[in-house]
Amino acid sequence: IIWWLMIKLDEKYGALLQRAGAHDEGTVECMRLCFELLTLTTAIDRDCASRLGAHGVSEGKFVLLFLLSDTKDGLSPHELAEQAGVTRGTITGLLDGLERDGYVDRLSHDEDRRKLVVRLKPKGRRLARELTATHGRWIASLFSDFSETERASLRRLLAKAYVRTDAGRAGLKGGDDDPA
Repeated sequence: IIWWLMIKLDEKYGALLQRAGAHDEGTVECMRLCFELLTLTTAIDRDCASRLGAHGVSEGKFVLLFLLSDTKDGLSPHELAEQAGVTRGTITGLLDGLERDGYVDRLSHDEDRRKLVVRLKPKGRRLARELTATHGRWIASLFSDFSETERASLRRLLAKAYVRTDAGRAGLKGGDDDPA
């Protein structure tokens, strides 16, 4: 792997940069960095979808399998939605698919039969264990050639850009520590 090779930008970003030539060089360079980061995240996202898709699982379903794998007693759909950061409607669709594929059961809560609890079936527990291991190794491999110092620097640099986003500023107002 040639580490100094620039990221080949998605076509849309290349087109935007060509038209941004009228801006000063510093602005264009900062735009290029942003577009390189977006291209990288898109590539990671596509690889992730492909790797999980080979197992018939979307990223959303994987997240639920992962969350459920840590609990013996299961979680409610509401707890899953909250922990996964998605709506209850999205959770319903994901659980429908996982249940149809034989990975989870939706059961009445032991103490309150009006409530539901979602538990992994043995098939779901096996898939969660397998995907957590293989997916974790793949994700780690993306940064395995980075030294500890490089990873820390990248983390600081990403945080430095993040605090300039609306989400980053909102997080700072919420009392989070200064990431820089």
